[in-house]
Amino acid sequence: MEVTIGLIIVILTWLILLLNLTFAITIIFFERRDIGTTWAWLLVLFFLPLIGFFVYIFFGRLIKSQNFYEVEEEKREAYHHVAEQLDQLDQSTAPFNHPLLLKHRRLARLNLVSTNAMMSFHNDIRVLHDGKEKFDQLFQDIERATKEVNIQYYIIQNDALGQSLIRLLTEKAKQGLRVRFLYDAVGSRGLRHKHFKDLLAHGGEVKSFFPSKLGINFRVNNRNHRKLCIIDGDLGYIGGFNVGDEYLGKDEHFGYWRDVHLRISGDAVKELLERFILDWNRSVPTKTKARKDDFVWPTEGISHHAAPVQIVTSGPNSSTEHLKNMLVKMITQSKECIYIQTPYFIPDASFLDACRIALMAGTKIKLMIPNKPDHMFVYWATYANAAELVRYGAEVFTYEEGFLHAKTLVIDGEVASIGTTNIDARSFRLNFEISALVFDQDVATSVIDAFERDEARAERLTLERYESRTRWIRFKESVSRLLSPIL
Repeated sequence: MEVTIGLIIVILTWLILLLNLTFAITIIFFERRDIGTTWAWLLVLFFLPLIGFFVYIFFGRLIKSQNFYEVEEEKREAYHHVAEQLDQLDQSTAPFNHPLLLKHRRLARLNLVSTNAMMSFHNDIRVLHDGKEKFDQLFQDIERATKEVNIQYYIIQNDALGQSLIRLLTEKAKQGLRVRFLYDAVGSRGLRHKHFKDLLAHGGEVKSFFPSKLGINFRVNNRNHRKLCIIDGDLGYIGGFNVGDEYLGKDEHFGYWRDVHLRISGDAVKELLERFILDWNRSVPTKTKARKDDFVWPTEGISHHAAPVQIVTSGPNSSTEHLKNMLVKMITQSKECIYIQTPYFIPDASFLDACRIALMAGTKIKLMIPNKPDHMFVYWATYANAAELVRYGAEVFTYEEGFLHAKTLVIDGEVASIGTTNIDARSFRLNFEISALVFDQDVATSVIDAFERDEARAERLTLERYESRTRWIRFKESVSRLLSPIL
């Protein structure tokens, strides 16, 4: 008996080692990862030889990027329009002769070439900084809808706010409107089919992105983090708020929830709808994929305000980190001041280097992060990285009133990035993300003004404050920084 048990242990040990070696070889030779991520996964496999195997299965696998959305024909058409806009941008022909576009031409060009982010011009934009304000306005706009509502969120809680939204959408479906409801299967894991029974009964359509199979979600690491709503083709929402009572400041742990959302009417809504259609069709069977003719498209010339906007997206299917590249370009292009608000600040070396170079060249950087964690390892890595910028002269603040969830970057009071993108590897490489790049001083000023109001509710992170942290915090920081490429 002892020999048999010993033999089983030896066989299991060699089997675990073989599996670890197999995954190590896969990570090193067959998957295109950056070096930091590769070493992080090798450490996980080495120190957790059995658990690490399952961690990799659920969190480590990459997505095949080739024709992920199955839209080769649309891509060819997009390339044609991109070429036209590039030519207009280079020639500075109207409307590409907008003063801020002339000044930030290379930033706009980067997004066109990198990810086919078309430029739209005639847009009215309202910046929403408060959860109650955002949802009151959203519900009013949905109530006024007459044709169609397309809605997509990463998190939709089964609480008072989430149930109110579903009831409102059900009422619109009863009125004969087309209602499409898309949520992330991991972020909204509390939702069940029964929660949409009435909505479905009245013709509403509900889908989840990367749904679980047999109760297991093998794509738990690749989340659709986008938050969009397109109403009657003419009105769009994009930003950081999810749907839940905590986003109204009703969670005792988080307190007041500080976030940013945009309400857009105008040409940019077309780009939001294009992105929604791609995610929607990726979530339905091939035979039931929606055609573009099935959707209500924006009315041309609905807005007379000239606010240029690019809708920039990225995801694990992307050939490069489009959104990170855009933010790095913004930092390197800035001449005066950069304002950043983010709940997670875990950039890679290229992003940190861009910030260091900007600071040494005389550009002012003001960074605000939360004062409390919603994910422990993420928070301590954020804290350590923020302190690194303090050493180079950045002004760093920790938001004290509640939880800071805003995802904004503004340069020189002229160009603002607002959307779902955190400054970490998850948003840059693993999640499906979206941001609006707005070339408009009014929008930029609104975000800066909110930042400066938040300073009254924040504490300055000084080197003295940072160096006084306990040994236990230093240990947590060390572990978090080691794991930061895969957090």
